[in-house]
Amino acid sequence: MSKSDSKNKLFWLLQVSGWGAYWLFLCIAYSIHYSIQLQVILWPLATISIGFVITLLLRYLYKKLNLKSYSILPLFLTVLVITYVAVNVWYGIDILLNPLFATEDIPAVPVAFHTYLSVLFYWWTLLFTWSVLYFVINFWIEWKQQEGRTEKANVLAQKAQLQMLRYQLNPHFLFNSLNSIRALIEENERNARMMITELSEFLRYSLMSNNYSNVPLSNELDAIRHYFSIEKKRYEDKLNVTFDIDPLAEDYPVISFLVHPLVENAIKYGMRTSPMPLNIQIVANVKDGALNIEVCNTGKWVKPKKETMEIDQEGTGTGLENVRQRLENAFPNSHHFEVFEKQGVVHVKLIINTAVG
Repeated sequence: MSKSDSKNKLFWLLQVSGWGAYWLFLCIAYSIHYSIQLQVILWPLATISIGFVITLLLRYLYKKLNLKSYSILPLFLTVLVITYVAVNVWYGIDILLNPLFATEDIPAVPVAFHTYLSVLFYWWTLLFTWSVLYFVINFWIEWKQQEGRTEKANVLAQKAQLQMLRYQLNPHFLFNSLNSIRALIEENERNARMMITELSEFLRYSLMSNNYSNVPLSNELDAIRHYFSIEKKRYEDKLNVTFDIDPLAEDYPVISFLVHPLVENAIKYGMRTSPMPLNIQIVANVKDGALNIEVCNTGKWVKPKKETMEIDQEGTGTGLENVRQRLENAFPNSHHFEVFEKQGVVHVKLIINTAVG
């Protein structure tokens, strides 16, 4: 059951049980005052039914106006006005229906100003209390959900960090890097020193980056450039990489090691399915306040059998599922993630809008 379904189920449980208990209370009170008869059941039932429907309309209106985003004073004043109007509607309908339940023992409620004031105060207190409970319960539920998302995000971040450490210590990756360095030492000491620098910078970023907070996209791109530099030594002319980065995108906050699994995925599956050389392009720009990132590689889209961060003989797994989950927890309802193939090129598109989230 989804969180929205659970929240909706809780609302109906409280709504029906609350109004049902109030109806029983009125039935007992009317029976004591007027003696037991059919009208003492039907009259409160009609009144309660009106209140029940009105509170459903209040719920719809509160959602439509998005009152949860209001500060305390505007929220109080808005609810005050809305409940005042609702009470007058309730009173008007009740006055029209009241004569239907009047008997010799149960006279109709007189239409008088003092009666109106009495009912207005009583029912307004009832509706205002219902509204307060509605917002308090909703705020509590959303706070618990946010707490759960934060906890899950921390777990996912820890998982991503551990998987990245495993990747760094993967003998396959280190063997290729160190073997290339060894070969370069005899051929070109300057290039060997440069590759050692690239490897150390990549490892330093993966060890030092804080997975519990956002980092500028420029930091992520620097780590990816170090990674590509290392992989370029491995694949040589079989790998071409280009960057198309909007300067506005470089300061945009992203989760650390969010883009890296996409790049790694492009190399892993691109080398299997693309004609050589494998061409990879990374594009990042800002449109309408949202960060757009796209990782493209020649080849075919191969859906992994298991989208996890597990390590196989060729390196790490795709990590796409981890990316999806981290996005959902860090930017709920304010991101878009898709993978598709078009004309021999695999596109992984990612959109983040922190202004909305």
